[in-house]
Amino acid sequence: MSTYRAPLSDMRFALFDVLGAEALFARLGFDAATRDTVDAVLDEGARFAETVLAPLNAVGDASGCSFDAQTGEVTTPPGFRQAYAQYVDGGWPGLVSPEAFGGQGLPHAAGVPLKEMIDAANLAWGNFPLLSHGATEALLHHGEAWQQDAFLRPIVQGTWTGTMCLTEPQCGTDLGLLTTRAVANDDGSHSITGTKIFITAGEHDFTDNIIHLVLARLPGAPAGSKGISMFIVPRMQVDRDGTVGARNAVRCGALEHKMGIHGSATCVMNFDGARGYLIGEPNKGLAAMFTMMNTARLAVGLQGLGIADRAWQNALRYARERLQMRALSGPKFPEQRADPIIVHPDVRRMLLTQKALVEGGRVLGYHAASLIDIVSHGADAAERAQADALLGFLTPIVKACLTEWAVECTYHALQCFGGHGYIAEHGMEQLVRDARITTLYEGTTGIQALDLMGRKTLQQHGAGLRVMLAMIEDFCADSANQQAAGEFIAPLREKAAEWQELTRTIGLRAAADPDEIGAAAYDYLFYSGYVALAYWWARSVVAADASTHSSAFKAAKRETARFHFARLLPRTLMHKAAIESGAGPLMSLEAERFDA
Repeated sequence: MSTYRAPLSDMRFALFDVLGAEALFARLGFDAATRDTVDAVLDEGARFAETVLAPLNAVGDASGCSFDAQTGEVTTPPGFRQAYAQYVDGGWPGLVSPEAFGGQGLPHAAGVPLKEMIDAANLAWGNFPLLSHGATEALLHHGEAWQQDAFLRPIVQGTWTGTMCLTEPQCGTDLGLLTTRAVANDDGSHSITGTKIFITAGEHDFTDNIIHLVLARLPGAPAGSKGISMFIVPRMQVDRDGTVGARNAVRCGALEHKMGIHGSATCVMNFDGARGYLIGEPNKGLAAMFTMMNTARLAVGLQGLGIADRAWQNALRYARERLQMRALSGPKFPEQRADPIIVHPDVRRMLLTQKALVEGGRVLGYHAASLIDIVSHGADAAERAQADALLGFLTPIVKACLTEWAVECTYHALQCFGGHGYIAEHGMEQLVRDARITTLYEGTTGIQALDLMGRKTLQQHGAGLRVMLAMIEDFCADSANQQAAGEFIAPLREKAAEWQELTRTIGLRAAADPDEIGAAAYDYLFYSGYVALAYWWARSVVAADASTHSSAFKAAKRETARFHFARLLPRTLMHKAAIESGAGPLMSLEAERFDA
């Protein structure tokens, strides 16, 4: 069985030493988010994750959820419901929600370490409260006052949970093809009819009520994505004054049988004239949906980070304990029958890859979370606009790269265990299976790549990229004379210039052939991820050098940064070559000849 210990030291380093969160929170007016408060949140969150959630991880994988076809009810794995009760008792659901609705009002960035810990400890369990935060954001930004009073408060308190009901059997990601319909009732509500699939936590036994945010079409709505509206559809009917009534006409029709996250209820949901309420404007449902989706995409990126960290921790422990062969340069532990496998270069390659991607990815993900706080609480309009542009640019990078790197890290971790990693005893194969879903839900890696290349870069004329490049240049200029950063400045500046030129080249090609966007998108995404990580590794070295951390900690940061620049950043050369090859190699083979 795999184990988990929250990496509190590195979390605090990322949050406070690299990102300067204490000063940022004070500047943004989060008076309650003092260092002592955030430290207490981290300590107590670690206790909950390590002692309550982590022991249930293998339990959930082995038993899964059960479904009663007669009643449509779902029973979660043993201990899951009781863990959620402790989660609510601890006040965790409202940690970063506004105090006006019963939350604690802490910054979003102060909550992301807790999110990482939960997902590392028990990814399947973490899916149940995951989308409640998205529902909270949608109601805050688009809900009417009565909707916020009736629905938002119980979600913030954790007595109700939320879902996103978007996808249908025939449409997948192309929501313009959805057919769920909404018909107005005389009392101002709507009757919702249709089937939604892949609904995370669509039915469970944690709470008495579940609030579904459902995309549907009104009569006469325009075709495609321009004719989609969003509706609040509770499992138990709720009147405008908050009174809870009878069971609504929404029912789980089946549970999906999945490769991983067995403890998470992935539901087919049937709406048979269910009573719901329009949220936001008619035919503007996609705008409300993206309020939830962007939050969820960052959250899924943190899922990837958490599960990669757990895999890395266990691989490192095993590599230090497992004795096998002698080092090629001679015995390192002559008193033992063999050397631990951590002395072997190839094992070190796998371990350092994990360390570089996890610790660098942590700063990348936490930085994106801090931008949410600046966008919502920054006093300066120009600063808010810059943060918003950068957040939009980084969201697909965080979601796609951290989840794809989780697949790579769990693969390496399993490989470190050798044959023992392939059997269930050590828990590595569960982490591999669980990690795989993170690249798929809330938009596949290909969807993230298209979003980054098309919408966030070309359509917005590189607004977010320009902010990122300016950050890199400012850092390089400020650190040029600092010994700590000296070796990283030149290669970082070179990559930043190449990044800008590569973007311009893709834009020029796309003007002549739109397929160039799709052809370049995947490689552009990962090119961007590795350069962004190089920036944060250089920043981490400088922050470590200026900190009060031990000399061993500082040396580890420097050597891992050197590994990233020497071994991982060169992956950009492959991605650049693929981009420069253009759309031709991808599009020249006719579809009917693929099996020729």
